[in-house]
Amino acid sequence: MVVLTKIYTRTGDSGTTALGTGARVPKNHLRISAYGTVDELNASLGMALLSVPDTPADYAQMRASLIRIQNDLFDLGADLCVPDTGEELPYEPLRMTDEQAAWLESEIDRMNGELQPLTSFVLPGGTPAAAALHMARTICRRAERLIVALAATEDEHVSEPALKYINRLSDYLFVASRYLNDKGAGDVLWKPGANR
Repeated sequence: MVVLTKIYTRTGDSGTTALGTGARVPKNHLRISAYGTVDELNASLGMALLSVPDTPADYAQMRASLIRIQNDLFDLGADLCVPDTGEELPYEPLRMTDEQAAWLESEIDRMNGELQPLTSFVLPGGTPAAAALHMARTICRRAERLIVALAATEDEHVSEPALKYINRLSDYLFVASRYLNDKGAGDVLWKPGANR
């Protein structure tokens, strides 16, 4: 359990911050950028939730799913703040699991089964909720790029389930945005070369 009794510590005033291992790194370190962007993604989902109605029942289910994802994103941040080096730590670090990504896949399949087939690429838009999820999707892709860059560096380590989850989440957000656009009927489609 996390207990926060004091919000400011002054320990970051020099431009460094602590990882979950206790090691201090610059605040512009790639690992900090990666889980900081995951935090930004989480905040964008909080904003998107303001536009998702409570009814009908499938939208209420969407709200519950997005809240579950917000919790998973905190898990992802906890995973990323402790490099997966294989070294023993005095505690068991929280790691993403394959089951978390598998749940996203099941939700994608469930929603996608109700959507109209795509005939073109989708422009971000439609309902306010769909547009907000498209914004979250682009932040998710940026977080993924940072996590992949982090994983590619020689001395940094990222768990495989973390990479899988962030990749699957952007797919989920795309399908969810279409679902909130009247199950695809309200999608705004790209018309190639329409304004030439």
